[in-house]
Amino acid sequence: MVEEKDSQQQAASQVTPVEDRVVTSRHTIRLKGRDLKYTVNVGTIVLKEEVDRQGHKPKAEMFFIAFTRDGVRNPAKRPVTFSFNGGPGSSSVWMLLGLLGPKRVPLSADDADPTKRLAPPWQVEDNEFTLLEDSDLVFIDPVGTGYSRPLSGDDADPDEFFTFRRDLDSVGEFIRLYVSRNQRWSSPKFLIGESYGTTRASGLAGHLQDRFGLYLNGIMLVSVVLNFQTILFNAGNELPFVVYVPTYALTARYHGKLARKYLQMDEQKFINEVKRFTEEEYLLALHRGDQLTDNEKQAVADKLAGYTGLSTEYILRNNLRVPIMRFATEILREEGRSVGRFDSRITGVDRDDAGEMFDHDPSFNVVQGVYSACLNDYVRRELNFESDLPYEVLSFKVLPRWKYDEHQNNFVNVAETLRGAMMKNPHLKVFVANGLYDMATPFYATEYTMNHLGLRDGVDKNITMGYYDAGHMMYTHKPSLRKLSGDLKRFILGSA
Repeated sequence: MVEEKDSQQQAASQVTPVEDRVVTSRHTIRLKGRDLKYTVNVGTIVLKEEVDRQGHKPKAEMFFIAFTRDGVRNPAKRPVTFSFNGGPGSSSVWMLLGLLGPKRVPLSADDADPTKRLAPPWQVEDNEFTLLEDSDLVFIDPVGTGYSRPLSGDDADPDEFFTFRRDLDSVGEFIRLYVSRNQRWSSPKFLIGESYGTTRASGLAGHLQDRFGLYLNGIMLVSVVLNFQTILFNAGNELPFVVYVPTYALTARYHGKLARKYLQMDEQKFINEVKRFTEEEYLLALHRGDQLTDNEKQAVADKLAGYTGLSTEYILRNNLRVPIMRFATEILREEGRSVGRFDSRITGVDRDDAGEMFDHDPSFNVVQGVYSACLNDYVRRELNFESDLPYEVLSFKVLPRWKYDEHQNNFVNVAETLRGAMMKNPHLKVFVANGLYDMATPFYATEYTMNHLGLRDGVDKNITMGYYDAGHMMYTHKPSLRKLSGDLKRFILGSA
């Protein structure tokens, strides 16, 4: 028995310890007629849990890609931006190769026209809109995404990091480590998140302040969801039916499903008219519920049909409440097509034309292959990082196992966390980017959330809103990419 125990201890002592693995390379990009030289550090950092005074226990490996501009006189004073995407279960590839990094996926001539999209194979190209001009960039893959993995052990819980709170803990710990090891405590610090990444960013704003005293200069929120009540079409929750209507209306207008007067109307005037209807008539009608008379219900259905392109009869069959998937499959049913959730400009064809939910999101199909191919090629070919693990662009293992334990019997809502962070740090600025054709996180839902933050003492002036003629990933549309990049650069320069 003693010999067996000794052999086990000897075998354990021979196990190779898990260590950080980082590869460094140097590159140049030509921007505005000048060379911008930069260094890339790519690899994994081991997150450890403090056990006692004697040591730490490795818990996870977190993959990251960090870009720092060379030749900066005082690097410690240069802005640094930490970027992540959403899901939960998404890697950081979307904003890395779509918006912020010095390389991007190739853009098609028209991302909404299937005949003009680029066919495989694909390779990255220079991104003339990169934010690296004005800020160093660190892209973080949360545990379970990209090459980030929980570490195994006798007492390891494979789902430990797949919770709202542990996600904040692990990403926050990575940021603390990076800031400390790279001497960036004196740098202006920014977060940028997309989709659930905006939930994470708002949660981190409070977590970083309260846990580490790490105060941010700015947060950039792309395609926002802070209050999940605005997007979950649950029985008894009237809010999503209201805040989705302007996006339904713009979608119908884009596809030519409205009366000529609305198709020819100035876009902003059209949006304002639809908003007035939702606030002054539609919301009140839903609030009255079964108290509505048949004539009153008919009048509301007629107006809603005029703005959304759906038939009055269909709206009445839905009791005035049309959820997103029914709209996506109904609006172009006569043409045998459905519209995308991520980008309602983009259409697809399903197995049949009688369903109330599309077979697949056509707007996700447009981006999935090109981003996956370009990332896998870029990391190995240009950044020299090797791994035989599959790079989890969007892990469907994470999302079904994700837990919101502390939000039991409640909607997830980090708007209050953001409010608290901004009131504690009145210098904290927030930029909000909205895609007008985003049916995953619609712009009117975001406006509702921001209008209900409850900021005081002029702190509400720290929020800037931007709008783009594209969907959830508005940077796939080159005019929107150009505009968004300029807005983000101005925001960082004005907040650093």
